[in-house]
Amino acid sequence: MAKTIPLARATNEGRARRAKTMLLPMPRAMADDLALRVHLALAAMSRGAGTRQDAQTLTQTMLLTGFLAEAGQGHLPSDLFAAADAAISASFDHGRATGEWRLDEADAALFAALVTAYDEQLRRAPLWAIIEVSDQLDRFQAGEPYQRTNRKQA
Repeated sequence: MAKTIPLARATNEGRARRAKTMLLPMPRAMADDLALRVHLALAAMSRGAGTRQDAQTLTQTMLLTGFLAEAGQGHLPSDLFAAADAAISASFDHGRATGEWRLDEADAALFAALVTAYDEQLRRAPLWAIIEVSDQLDRFQAGEPYQRTNRKQA
């Protein structure tokens, strides 16, 4: 008689493996790729050779870093976030008016601190937190409510 395939067991094992993966930080290569894009955008904006896309990348990074800090993944001083928000807003105003997308030296230093915090969050935060704040950012950009969902604590 042919042996049956234990589908239920395989499904439970796969589900358990995925659940464990969500508790780990994202793979280092993926974190490095995301961080590199942000560092390149910051370098371009610091040199005065940025684009609207670079400014958008820095804005998204600022928001993600803030969302991750709110979720308990790292610390972001509120004054740093407020100053970075004002700096990128000014950069957008200047870029739309002149076509020159840049950050001055002081604003670039603010974003360097923010990007450093983001790098650390990418390397340490569990994958579930990264996915959650990414969804939060998508809702924010779509104009939908973006409050953090309450996760059940074990």
